[in-house]
Amino acid sequence: MKPTKIGVMLLFAMLFLLGIGQSWSAQEGGAQPSDVLSLTGNVANVQGKGVKDVKVSVFVNGKEVHLADELVTHEGGNFHCKLTLSGGTLPGGKVEVKFSKTAYKPSGRVVLDRILLDRKDNKGDAYYVKQVDHVLQRAISPTFWLASLILLGVYVVIAFELLHRTLAALMGAALILTISYTVGTFYPEYHILSFEDAAGAIDMNVIWLLMAMMIIVGVMKKTGVFQWLALKCFELSKGNIFALSAIMMFITGVVSAFLDNVTTMLLMTPVTIEICKALKLNPLSIMLPEAFASNVGGTATIIGDPPNVMIGSYAKLTFMDFVDELGLICLIGLAAAIIYYIWYFKKDYKKAVVGNVAEMTRTLREEYKITNPRLLTISLIVLGLTVFLFVVHGPLHMEVGVAALMGAGVLLVLSRLDIVEMLEHEIEWPTLIFFMMLFIVVAGAEESGLIQVIADWVRDMSGGSLMVAMVLILWVSAIASAFIDNIPFTATMLPLVASLNQTIPGADSGILWWALSLGACLGGNGTMIGASANIVTVGIAESLGYPISFMQYMKMAWWPMMITVALSTGWLIFVMM
Repeated sequence: MKPTKIGVMLLFAMLFLLGIGQSWSAQEGGAQPSDVLSLTGNVANVQGKGVKDVKVSVFVNGKEVHLADELVTHEGGNFHCKLTLSGGTLPGGKVEVKFSKTAYKPSGRVVLDRILLDRKDNKGDAYYVKQVDHVLQRAISPTFWLASLILLGVYVVIAFELLHRTLAALMGAALILTISYTVGTFYPEYHILSFEDAAGAIDMNVIWLLMAMMIIVGVMKKTGVFQWLALKCFELSKGNIFALSAIMMFITGVVSAFLDNVTTMLLMTPVTIEICKALKLNPLSIMLPEAFASNVGGTATIIGDPPNVMIGSYAKLTFMDFVDELGLICLIGLAAAIIYYIWYFKKDYKKAVVGNVAEMTRTLREEYKITNPRLLTISLIVLGLTVFLFVVHGPLHMEVGVAALMGAGVLLVLSRLDIVEMLEHEIEWPTLIFFMMLFIVVAGAEESGLIQVIADWVRDMSGGSLMVAMVLILWVSAIASAFIDNIPFTATMLPLVASLNQTIPGADSGILWWALSLGACLGGNGTMIGASANIVTVGIAESLGYPISFMQYMKMAWWPMMITVALSTGWLIFVMM
């Protein structure tokens, strides 16, 4: 054999043996046990509410561990990851975690201690487990100023009627999302709200409830029942417009305690319009006091106003808890509101054309009759079942919007009315769209920290005093709810009140929950956008040719709102004594 061939063969043999050796060495190295670090944790704000989309960075011995996918917190602020490290890295190695998100102060590197060994598997890998909980502090970032300015701008535009309120809210929501997905794409500190969070901010329970009750009321309008109720109210007042206003407000307040206030206004508005037409009276002089009364009466029960539903669910309060604690003060507030509005609208009431009461009563009896008794019977049965579901929705864990949708669907099937016609003519779409867009604008302010700043201020100012905390929660909630939708504000305040209940002596009596309820519900009376019932009433009035501006409404409602909140303050102080 030639020397060249022998050399080539020897070379291949050496390479083969070298490859086997490397493979064997690699296998031995791969068989060495690893350290597996399992990190689970939660990131929350100072109120204890979980913060999602927080970036979590992990450092081992000073070097960042690069993960295949970015580690961020999920809904509720939870996160979990599993890292495979070289054997012997733990427990002596230094492990640090860093949390960061726009609108929050970066946490810096948090050193983890007491990393526990959980188990070893059959390969000898050591599993180390660590629970990491962290609280992020808010930062005044560009998103804070942007969201605050947009929210303020929307309210200014509405207040000075520069645009229709629905268009103003729509532009505000569009501006928040546009900034987030243009400038915010390149500069994260300008990302205010994601599309998913914007969609989630829309409270569909409120939207479904409004839409479904508009349908139910629209069907009932075809029976003549509202004209008949107008006749009965007029007969009861005996033609006295002052007495009529008091009766209408009282009925509205009482009914709102057992229905939600929005539904009550949807039912009462047609009655009011019919009776005011007969008296040649501006319907706003009756409708607006009714809207005020609906919010006062709705405060008395857990189902009367959305903030009460949220408070009752969070604090595990029952229907009778609300009635026992708030029923009497709501009656006092309702009486005060009746007296105030009779005085406020006395000039309008004197202009009403009553004429011969007996003659007008006979005329109304001829004109205002039940036109479809069969449909009325069906409507009342369906409405009764819907109200029953409202009352028992807690034990059933069913949202009131679901009950309303079911009632509306069943009523449309049984009545055999044209659903297209009902959707086109009976639903106040501008009002619903206004709600949806306003939810997004307020969510932007909440996400950027504006509402959180208000909650932090209340906590710091209380200084451990139950009296101070109670007064602050009541008045801050009232003023804020007049300008900021009380639903997201109440959601922000819930963990704060829960924390104060645990840290302030005597707060376990639950009085802070009642302060929050009275402030959020009664404060919503202050402006036309403070409560759902106000918006619905103004929307219906506008569609019938009776528009009212933001400032006109505020002039009419602000001072009686302050009176009812002041009465509530005295009541809570009396209860504490």
